[in-house]
Amino acid sequence: MRSVVRVENIITKFGEKIVHNGVSLEVKEHEIYAILGESGSGKSTLLKEMTMLLKPTSGDIYIFDKNIKKISPKEIAAIKQAWGVLFQFGALFTSLSIANNIALPLKEYTKLSKRMIDVIVDAKLEMVGLDRSVKYLYPHELSGGMVKRAALARTLALDPKLLFLDEPTSGLDPVGARAFDSLIVELRDILDLTIVMITHDLDTIENIVDRLSILADHKVVASGTLKEVLQSKHPFVEKFFRNEYLNKRLQHV
Repeated sequence: MRSVVRVENIITKFGEKIVHNGVSLEVKEHEIYAILGESGSGKSTLLKEMTMLLKPTSGDIYIFDKNIKKISPKEIAAIKQAWGVLFQFGALFTSLSIANNIALPLKEYTKLSKRMIDVIVDAKLEMVGLDRSVKYLYPHELSGGMVKRAALARTLALDPKLLFLDEPTSGLDPVGARAFDSLIVELRDILDLTIVMITHDLDTIENIVDRLSILADHKVVASGTLKEVLQSKHPFVEKFFRNEYLNKRLQHV
């Protein structure tokens, strides 16, 4: 299966502080892949490096088999149009309507007519399960779940093949979180997406994630399917992951 994201021996330092010390992982085509770790483990930093918002101190990151450290500005622009990023709190522009938020990347990267952009905005809203009437509203007029869906619609505006999701169910109630999980899987299957997410949601991990990596001690300390990761004897996995996971499962017995 084709590799979509490949992280090789990433080292990240901020002054004397070491964030990553040899982080490596690989995401295959059509996977939903999760990155976990305690606060300060470098999850968000790694996401920013994969999306070219930060540069690692050393190491290589390949997106669609291209080393993002060695590609031309034209290739960078093409790759950025082939991925979408959903930030933790949606990152919608509060001064713009939902329609204009979704239309923003279309206006920036295409020469489509206003009429065609309007058609695409409606289609993306429908794709994420929002009524078209929402497009006339502003972010502050939406619930947290609706904001997530509207932000996802904007993320899908340019028909990406790769999605980066930062805590996609954060702030949602359990029903809303599970509905969002279902939406992610449905979109992955319909649009043939590859998805990389940062999440602490155990139900998300159990229900929709194919493989995951856990960051601790500045590196990946466990990687694979949930079943494989739960076999790890690393103290972080033992204390902060497996015990929490087992306790949560016991609550449902």
